[in-house]
Amino acid sequence: MKNLNRRNFIKKTSLSSAAILSASSLSGLDYKDRDSKSNYMGDFVAPKIDNVKAAFIGVGARGTGHAKQIAAINGTEVIAICDLHKDLVERSKKNCTEIGKGERHKNIKLYHGSEDEWMLMLDEVNPDIVFISTNWNTHAPMAVESMKKNVHAFVEVPIATTIEDMWKIIDTSEKTKKHCMMMENVNYGRDELMFLNMCRKGLIGDFLHAEASYIHSLRFQMEEQERGTGSWRTYHYANGKGNLYPTHGLGPVAQYMNLSRKDDNFSALVSYSSPALGRKLYANKKYPKDHKWNKLDFKNGDLNTSLIKTEVGRTIMVQWDETSPRPYSRHNLIQGTLGTLAGFPTRVAFDSETNVKNRISDESVDYHSWIQGKDLEKIYDKYDHPLYKRLGDLAKKMGGHGGMDFMMRHRIIECLRNGLPLDQNVYEGCFWSAVGPLSGNSIEQGGAPQKFPDFTRGNWKSTKPLDIIS
Repeated sequence: MKNLNRRNFIKKTSLSSAAILSASSLSGLDYKDRDSKSNYMGDFVAPKIDNVKAAFIGVGARGTGHAKQIAAINGTEVIAICDLHKDLVERSKKNCTEIGKGERHKNIKLYHGSEDEWMLMLDEVNPDIVFISTNWNTHAPMAVESMKKNVHAFVEVPIATTIEDMWKIIDTSEKTKKHCMMMENVNYGRDELMFLNMCRKGLIGDFLHAEASYIHSLRFQMEEQERGTGSWRTYHYANGKGNLYPTHGLGPVAQYMNLSRKDDNFSALVSYSSPALGRKLYANKKYPKDHKWNKLDFKNGDLNTSLIKTEVGRTIMVQWDETSPRPYSRHNLIQGTLGTLAGFPTRVAFDSETNVKNRISDESVDYHSWIQGKDLEKIYDKYDHPLYKRLGDLAKKMGGHGGMDFMMRHRIIECLRNGLPLDQNVYEGCFWSAVGPLSGNSIEQGGAPQKFPDFTRGNWKSTKPLDIIS
């Protein structure tokens, strides 16, 4: 990480199809036994931390929200902030000190200017936790180094871009006994939490199928050319292959199904992509012929569709499209033998020939029609997740994707202070992120099935399902 020019660094760490293929070849399917000194992290509980000292690497689009809201949660102390840009660390410090009202977050150290300042920060300030919100390909090295320095790592999505790096994260977490959580905020959305609660109560019977997506037109980010998300993410769109951003849709449905937690696990996937047309068309229309975006060869298909098969035979369709002009969607669908829960728009349906209708409302249930709109109020009243009932109003006030960001951050601190397992363990972050490189490998091989590594080394069979937290 030392002595790297920023532009060269971005280019060197951007995905290429060759890198994806070689990474998938190193998928670690024939994993070695866990080191005898290592610890399985599935239900891991770290020692309680009364006052959580937090540091931040990257305070741009995502990191600034992490710092500001963590500073607002009781039992925290922001002690250091790092970014390439001085104005961003100063802005973030100002936010935190104002929230602390002069009594908390008083001695925040700032680091900026070079690619390796984050390492200096970790050496000097000794935080309890670090939030990593940087270019995707820096997530893994930063998380690994943080854990080696005795720091719990909380990483933006995806947790890593190669299977090899996912194994490095897992091995380091197990050896250091430090958390590494990928911060999938969508798992804390109101509907996602309610669907989880309804699935745990058996309202849709045995699971059959799920659908998950990240459909979000982000072409406008190409305007961020020297700094900001588009300045590095555009290279991923050009050079990547497959589903580059699978976790927002996949995380919630994986927890509905208890994947990698006792009941079932990821087994294999196949993947195909559409032609790659949209980004090139957009660049041609928006920028001069000699502009750097028009010099890129956009290889990755505009829309990727992957189909996952689980160990017990369930299926999950996962889609990704950050280019096409269409409304935002995460699908968020879970289908069972007694009914279906779906999102965008939120709607549910149940089998009229079962007694499930008596558990939903006093009215008859016709599975030929969706319960949606105003008719959903009874569903929310009865099945809103207890966590949402406790924190929902505060979360909406604090903000961040409708409150889900605050709910996630609050739970992180709550778990660390009270000695509880995290809601998302390191293995889940790796399984959900693995769709990226595995889908790229499937495409390279003409849609050939790709086996998921078992990141838990068989321990998923004894890992408890996520509790319905009150």
